[in-house]
Amino acid sequence: MNELAVVISNDNESVTPMHTIDAVKNAGFKHVFLQWYNKEWKFTQQEQLDYCRKLGLNVIFVHLGYQGINNIWLDNEEGIQLVERYKKDILVCKENGIDLVIMHLTSKSEAPGPNEIGLNRLIEIVNYAKELGVKIAFENTKIKGYLEYIVDHIPGVGICLDVGHMHAHFKDEFPFEKFVDKIFAVHLHDNHGDKDAHLLPFEGTLDWKWLIDKLHACHYDGPITMELVYQNDYVAMDVVDFYRKGFEIGLQLQSMFGE
Repeated sequence: MNELAVVISNDNESVTPMHTIDAVKNAGFKHVFLQWYNKEWKFTQQEQLDYCRKLGLNVIFVHLGYQGINNIWLDNEEGIQLVERYKKDILVCKENGIDLVIMHLTSKSEAPGPNEIGLNRLIEIVNYAKELGVKIAFENTKIKGYLEYIVDHIPGVGICLDVGHMHAHFKDEFPFEKFVDKIFAVHLHDNHGDKDAHLLPFEGTLDWKWLIDKLHACHYDGPITMELVYQNDYVAMDVVDFYRKGFEIGLQLQSMFGE
C-alpha cells in the first residue's frame, strides 16, 4: 500500500513548523518527512522531529541540507568539510531511528561536472551510511547527468524523484528506464513547466497518469510523498484547510497508484 506522506516545510508562510505539524496531523496525515538543513531556525530540526513523534506521526525519511553542495565536486577544504557534515547528520539520523536520507548533488543552474573528486567523497559518505544501515537517495535538481553518473559508479544507491523539478527543469525528459528498482522516494508537487512552484498536484500541467505509469514501470511502491508548501495564494486558506485539501488530493493519487 502506498501510504500518504507530506513534508514539514520550513518555507511555509505565516505559520511556524509546529503549527504546520499540528495542521498536518489534523488533516489526516500519518506520515511525514523533515528538512534536516542545519539552519538557525526558531524550532530546530530535532525539536520538529520530537514534536512529530509526540503526536504519533511517522517520519519516513529526512532531507539533508544542500548548502555549498557544489563544493563536493571541487578540490577544496569546503568539499572535505561537506563529507564530515553529512556523516555527522547521517549518524544523528541513525540515532533517531531514521534509515533513509535524501541528498542533492548540485545546487543552482551551474555546477562543476561529475568527477572523481566528488565521486570518491560520495562513496565515503555512502559507505559510512551503509555501515549504519542508512540508505541514501539522491535527488534530481536543475542539471541533468549527475544521477546517472552516481548510479553507474556507486552500487546500492537510489534516487529521490522530484517530479516538480523534472517538470520545470527537465521538461519531463527523464531516463526512467535507467532507474528501474532504484527509486527509493518521491517528491510530488506540480507547476506549469516554467518554475518550481510547489503547487498542489493537478493544479499545474504535469500529466499525473503518465507519471504514475512511469513509476509503476520502475517498480516504485513506496510512499506517496507530497512536497507541499503553504505559500503565495494558498495562504488565503486556513493552514489546516490547505493540508486537508492536500490530503484529499493525496487520496486521489493513492487511488491512481492502485489502478
